[in-house]
Amino acid sequence: MSFDGREPKAGIPSAWGKQRGGLTPGSSFTVDYLPVPTHLSDYITTMYWFRCEDSEISDIQPASIGHLSLFAKGEGTMYFGEGRSEPSHRMNLLTPLSIAAPFEVQGPFHAIGAALTPLGWAGLTGLHAAQHSNHIYRAEDTLGGEIGRLGEIWSEGYRSGALSAQDIAAALADYIGANSKAVPAKHRDLIAATNRWLAADLDPDLDDLYDSLGYSRRQVQRVLEQYFGLPPVALKRKYRALRAAALLSLPELAPDFERQVRDAFFDQPHMIREISLFVGRTPARLTDDASPFLSEMLDTQNFREIGGLPKNEGDTGI
Repeated sequence: MSFDGREPKAGIPSAWGKQRGGLTPGSSFTVDYLPVPTHLSDYITTMYWFRCEDSEISDIQPASIGHLSLFAKGEGTMYFGEGRSEPSHRMNLLTPLSIAAPFEVQGPFHAIGAALTPLGWAGLTGLHAAQHSNHIYRAEDTLGGEIGRLGEIWSEGYRSGALSAQDIAAALADYIGANSKAVPAKHRDLIAATNRWLAADLDPDLDDLYDSLGYSRRQVQRVLEQYFGLPPVALKRKYRALRAAALLSLPELAPDFERQVRDAFFDQPHMIREISLFVGRTPARLTDDASPFLSEMLDTQNFREIGGLPKNEGDTGI
C-alpha cells in the first residue's frame, strides 16, 4: 500500500480484538530492551526481547520504522490495509509501516530484534522505503541466505539454552554492522535535518523543513519517501500521532503540556482519528493496562533518532 499523506482507504477494522476475545493481557507479556552498540547507534534505535507464553496472542503494531527480528518461538500473521495479510518467518524484515497493523501469533512467542533508523534501513536493505512499505518479508529473500542460516542457529541455540537473548542481540547487531553499506553524505545530512525538524515541534511547519534543506520540494519528497517511507506531510502526521500518543499514555502529564498536545490537532475528533490510524488505539485506551506491547512501542527510547519526546514538566523522566 502506498500512502501519500491523504486518508488511507482502509485501516484497522473497528471490531479488531473484540472478534478475537480482546488483546493479549498485560500480565502475559515481558519486554526487555537490550544494549545497542555505541558505534551502531546511527543505524539501530532499539534492540528488544519479547516473551509471551500464551497460546493465542493478538495485538497491534503502531506505525513504525523497519525492524529485523528473530522469532525464536511462535508463528504469526500481520494484517495490513485493504484486507491484505502476510505470515511471519524465522527471520523477519518488517518494512516501515505507514499506519498501524494488527497481528496474531500462535505462541509461545519469543522475539529478539532491532528497530532500524531510516539510515539503518537504507544501509542494510538498500530498499526504497515507500515502495516496500507495509510488508513482513522473509529476511533472507532480501538480505541473502546468511541471515536465514544465522536465524536457524540462533533459534536452536536459544531453545536449547546455549544462547541467551543478549548473545543473539549482540550477534544480530554485528550482522547489521557488517552488512550495512554507506549512504551518500548529502542524504545522511538530509535524514539528520529531517529528524531535527520532526523533533522541533509536535506539529512542525513544512516550510521550515523545505527552507532548511536547500532542495526543491519535489527532491525533498523523493528522498523522504526513499528513506522514511512517506512524503513530508504524511511523515509529519505519523510522528505527530505517535509522539502525542506516547505523551498521553504517560501516568502524569502537565495540564499546559496536555493542551499543547491537543492543540497540535485541528480538534478532538481529528486527534482521535489520527491516533487511531497510526497507533491503533483511541486516546482513551492509551493507558489501558491490557496493552503492554503498545506501551513498549511508545517508550521514549523509540523516539531517540528524533531527539526523544518534548520535555514534559509533569514527568521529569523525559
